[in-house]
Amino acid sequence: MKLKYLSHSAFQITTEEGLRILIDPFLDDNPNSPVKSDDVFADFIILTHAHGDHLGDAKKIARAYNSQIISVFDLGVILDKLGFNTHKMHIGGSHNFPFGKVKFTIAHHGSSTDEMQYAGEPAGVLLFIENKIIYHTGDTGLFLDMKLIGELNKIDYMLLPIGDNFTMGIEDAVHAVEFVNPGVAIPMHYNTYHIISADPNEFKNKIEEIGKQCRVMDFGEEITIN
Repeated sequence: MKLKYLSHSAFQITTEEGLRILIDPFLDDNPNSPVKSDDVFADFIILTHAHGDHLGDAKKIARAYNSQIISVFDLGVILDKLGFNTHKMHIGGSHNFPFGKVKFTIAHHGSSTDEMQYAGEPAGVLLFIENKIIYHTGDTGLFLDMKLIGELNKIDYMLLPIGDNFTMGIEDAVHAVEFVNPGVAIPMHYNTYHIISADPNEFKNKIEEIGKQCRVMDFGEEITIN
């Protein structure tokens, strides 16, 4: 399996069978994205919530490739009415897909469309793919139940925000890593805009000080997960 960081909170996962999963594909209006929506393909798109920097270009990509969009129920209903191929879930629920299992977790944030239409609860996502567990926290503040997520699941990779203001900053993100105890922590949701400026290497240094592993991924970088 390959994991590619497209900047902000956008990631692409490519399975050994060649299935492609996009998470929060905010690309065209993202100043840091190394690709645009026309450059990517998706069999599945997972959305953590409906804010424009996460819903992003999901509709454009899904319309081009009939990608199935996986989201919480309320956002799925909105997309259903627009004619998209959706799979609706909710917090705490899981479902098996051709690439693996998806389970939504809580996230402390909000969720509405650019038109300020309520789109249900924001979420984090656990992905069980090829005997690995990836935890994409979505946009969230620190919460104590992260400890439970880490206790119940052996998280291999944790993708978490460090940009502050709208989400956790570096200090809280370090506590989140302590709570979850992942194999590798990967920072996200930073430096897209001035208001979420953060130094990922500062985060990395703090993570290593507490004896954990951190991988700072360059925008556009792809790594192999075995």
